[in-house]
Amino acid sequence: MRLRENILVVDDDLSIVELLHRHLSSWDFHVFKAVSVKEAVNILKDTNIDLLITDLKMPQIDGFELIKFVSEHYPHLPKLIVTGYPSVQDSLKAIKNGVADYLTKPFTKEELRLAVEKSMQSQKQQIAFTQDKAQTAKKLPKEIIGESQAIQEIFEIIERVKDNKATVFIHGESGTGKELLARAIHYEGKFSKQAFIAVNCGAIPENLLEAELFGYKKGAFTGAETDRNGFFQAANGGTIFLDEIGNAPLNVQNRLLRVLQEKEVIKVGAQKPEKIDVRIIAATNSNLKEMSKKDLFREDLYYRLVVVEIEVPPLRERKADIPLLVDKFLLKYGLEYKDKFVKITPEALSILKRYHWPGNIRELENVIQRAVILSDKIIDVHHLPEHLKYKIDFPEDEFITLKEMEKKYIQKVLRATDQNKTKAAQILGIDRKTIRLKLGQ
Repeated sequence: MRLRENILVVDDDLSIVELLHRHLSSWDFHVFKAVSVKEAVNILKDTNIDLLITDLKMPQIDGFELIKFVSEHYPHLPKLIVTGYPSVQDSLKAIKNGVADYLTKPFTKEELRLAVEKSMQSQKQQIAFTQDKAQTAKKLPKEIIGESQAIQEIFEIIERVKDNKATVFIHGESGTGKELLARAIHYEGKFSKQAFIAVNCGAIPENLLEAELFGYKKGAFTGAETDRNGFFQAANGGTIFLDEIGNAPLNVQNRLLRVLQEKEVIKVGAQKPEKIDVRIIAATNSNLKEMSKKDLFREDLYYRLVVVEIEVPPLRERKADIPLLVDKFLLKYGLEYKDKFVKITPEALSILKRYHWPGNIRELENVIQRAVILSDKIIDVHHLPEHLKYKIDFPEDEFITLKEMEKKYIQKVLRATDQNKTKAAQILGIDRKTIRLKLGQ
C-alpha cells in the first residue's frame, strides 16, 4: 500500500475512532477523524481523501446519507463500512451505493488491514478503468460549479493563466461570480501561497481610493499622520483583484496605467517610485469600451487591462448549471442551519430552472438560503418566493384582454406545479372544474 494516503474515519464512538486511528497510523496512513457526518463533509470539501471508513448508526444524519453524498460528489472515492449492527438489507443497500467492503464490529487488526487493502484496490481498478478519460479531462477548481460549455471554456482560460502574471480582465453582470473566478486564477496556480488582495473600487470613496490603493506618506493630506502602504504593496508578489474597476476616478486610472507600464507605484505625497511585482485582475459589469468613448475611462488603460479577457455568462444563459449550483447551496445551508442534508422537489427545481435570474448566482444562493430556513428536510414550491413562481412577463407594447391574461396566469401556475391541477387550484383559490372552464378544456 502507498504510504501517507489520506483516510477519513467517521464514527460517533470515540473509542472506535481512536482504535482505527491507531491501527491505520501504524501502517503509515494519514488519518482524519470525524464524529459526525457534518464534520466529515467539511473535511471532504477541504482535503483530498483516498478512503472513507464510516459507521452507519449515528445521530442526526446516519452513515448512509454520507455514503450517498460521497457517491454523488466524489464518485471515485472508495467507501468501507464498519458497523456493529449488520443486516442483509444494509449490505444490499451498501453494495448499491458502491461500498467496497463491509466490516462488522468487533474486528481484528488483520481483518481491518484486509478490508482497507480491498477498498484501496477497488479505487485503483476504478482509476485504471477511467485513465484514458482522466488524461483528457481537467478538474474544475472546487468552488467553480458547472457543466455548461461556457464554464468549460472559462476553465480552459484559467488553466492557461494561473501560473503566470498576465493581466486578466473579467466582464460579467453583477452576481455572476467574478471574484470567485479571480480567486480560482490565484489559488489554483503556483502563486497561491502569495497574497490575494480583493478591492471593490466602487465601495471606497473616490477621494480615498487613491491612498488606499497606493499608500501615502506622512503629511500627504489631513489625517496622514504616518507613512502607510496601500493594497498594491500588500499584494506584492501575489495578486490584486480590482472589482468594479469602471468606478475608479481618472486620477486613479492614471496611476494604474503607470503600474501596468512601469511595474512601480508612487505613494500619495511621495516622489520616489517603488518597484512592485503583482498580478492585476480587474473586473466590472460596465462597458469600459463605451465609457472610454465618453472619456469616462482611459482607452489606453482599457487595452492594458484586456490582455486576457474572460466573459462570464449570466445564469439565464447557463441554466444547465442550475441543478449543480442548487446542490452546492443545499449542502452549504442545510448543514449550516439544519445540521442535515436538505433536498428539493422536482417541482421546485423546475421553477428554479425556468426563472430568468436577473440577480444571477447571488440571487439563486439567496433563494436557496431562504428556502432552507423556511423548510424542514425538503424544499417544495411553497418555500420559494412568489415572484419566482407566477410572474408573467409581457412586452411593453403588447396589450391583451383580462380573459387572455387570466388564461396565461393559470397556465403559468400549472407549469409551476408540473400540471398538477389539484395543487394549482389550491394556489389559485378555485376548483379544478373552474380551471378547465377557463382554459376552454
